[in-house]
Amino acid sequence: MSLPSSTAEMRALDAAHHLHPFSDMKSLNAEGSRIIVKAEGVWLTDSDGNRILDGMSGLWCVNVGYGRQEIVDAVARQMTELPYYNTFFKTTHKPAIELAAKLAELTPPQFNRAFFTGSGSESNDTVIKLVRRYFQIKEKPEKKIIISRRNAYHGSTVAAGSLGGMAPMHAQSAPIPDILHIAQPYWWGEARQGETPEEFGLRAAQALEAAIDAMGEDRIAAFIAEPIQGAGGVIIPPATYWPEIARICRERDILFISDEVICGFGRTGSWFGCETFHTEPDILVMAKGITSGYMPLGAVMVADRVAEVLLEGGDFNHGYTYSGHPAACAAAIANLDIMLREDLVGHVANDAGPYLKAGWSALADHPLVGEAPMTGLIGALELTPDKTGRTSFADVGKVGTLARDFSFKNGLVMRAVRDRLIIAPPLVISHGEIDELVARARKTLDDTYAELKRWGWVR
Repeated sequence: MSLPSSTAEMRALDAAHHLHPFSDMKSLNAEGSRIIVKAEGVWLTDSDGNRILDGMSGLWCVNVGYGRQEIVDAVARQMTELPYYNTFFKTTHKPAIELAAKLAELTPPQFNRAFFTGSGSESNDTVIKLVRRYFQIKEKPEKKIIISRRNAYHGSTVAAGSLGGMAPMHAQSAPIPDILHIAQPYWWGEARQGETPEEFGLRAAQALEAAIDAMGEDRIAAFIAEPIQGAGGVIIPPATYWPEIARICRERDILFISDEVICGFGRTGSWFGCETFHTEPDILVMAKGITSGYMPLGAVMVADRVAEVLLEGGDFNHGYTYSGHPAACAAAIANLDIMLREDLVGHVANDAGPYLKAGWSALADHPLVGEAPMTGLIGALELTPDKTGRTSFADVGKVGTLARDFSFKNGLVMRAVRDRLIIAPPLVISHGEIDELVARARKTLDDTYAELKRWGWVR
C-alpha cells in the first residue's frame, strides 16, 4: 500500500493501526498525531511544513543533531559488508570490537569492558542480573536488593520499570521483588520549610544510609541513580548531595550504578554525568547519545573490580539477539568520532551550556516560574502559583500540559513533567538558536500565564 500524502489521511491511518508509547490513545486519536517528515540540525519539519526547534533532542538522544550524513554513510557501508551477526557462540565482529575499545577510552579509568544491549531499558535489565551474579560468585547470594529513588526513570520493561520510581508505571505493572526506593533530591518540591538546598541535599543523601541500615548491608547489592533525574523532571541535586552519596557508597559493600542514559555523552558538559558530579561508579548504564539516536544501541560498562569477579564465574546467562549489532556499532563509532572531532563536550561546557544557562536563568523572573535550574544542556522550569511559598497548582500536571501545548504551537518542543517544563536540546545548538529557544520559551510562559488569568488560577 502507498502511504497517503495529506496530514489528515496519515493521522487517520496512524489512529487505525499504531499504538503509541506512554499515550492515552483515545484522546490522541481524537486530536491527531503530529507527523514529523524531516529534520536538520536542531530543527524538525512537520507534514504541514511547520519548522519546530527540537528542545528535547528527540528523546534526549540526538546529541550531534539531525542530518549527519557521516553516520548514515557508516551504517550503509556496514550494512553492505556485514548487516548482522550475533556475538554469541565464541563470535564477535569488527564494529563491536572497535566500539568496546573506544568506550574504554572515553569512560572513567576504572572501566575497560562493555556489554552491549539494544536500549537503556535493556541495559538496566542487564544490570539487575549482573550485580546479583557478582554477589553470587562472591558467595553472598543474599545481597540482591537494589536501592533506587522515587520518581527515578530507568526504563519501561518490567525489570527496568521496577528499578524506576514512577508510581503510574508501578500501578499498571507491579514491581519485581527486592527493589527499594528512597527519597529523591528534589529541593523545590520536597524540602522542609526553611531548609536550605545544602541541608536538604545532605538529608536526601542520608536516606540511602538509613535504608542500608534498616535492611542490612548484607542484603543490599547496589544503589542506582541518574546523575540528574531526566524524565522525573530534570531534578538537579543540591551541591551537597553527591559527595555524601559517594561517601556512603565508599564505606559500604554495595555497588554504585550511574545511569547515564540521558546524562552520558556530553549532556552535562562532561563525557559522563558522574564526572560532572565527581562520583566513581562501579557500573555505567548508557544508550541514547551513544549513537545520537541514529540507531538503537545501549551498553553497560563494568569496572575492573567487578569484571574480574565475573570473569571467574563461568557463563553469564544473559544476552540479546542484537547485542553489539554491527550497524548500530558503526553508527556509534561515527557518532563518537564527530563528538571528538568537533569537541562537542567542550562546546557544552564552555560555550553553549553557559550561554543557554544565562538566557534560561533569566526566565526565573517570570511570575509563573519558581526555579530555572540548568546543568550543561539540560534544564527545567518549575511552574508555580506562588514563587515564595514554593506551592504547586491544585490540579497537578494540568498547567504543565497547557504550557507544553502552547510551546508546540510556538514552534518549540519542550516536555512537561507534572507542572515542570524540561529541555535538553542537541549539543550542536548555536547561540542564535539558543536565543530563539529562550524567546519561544518566554512566549510560552506568557501565553500560559494569560490563559491561567482567564481561568482565575493566578492574579
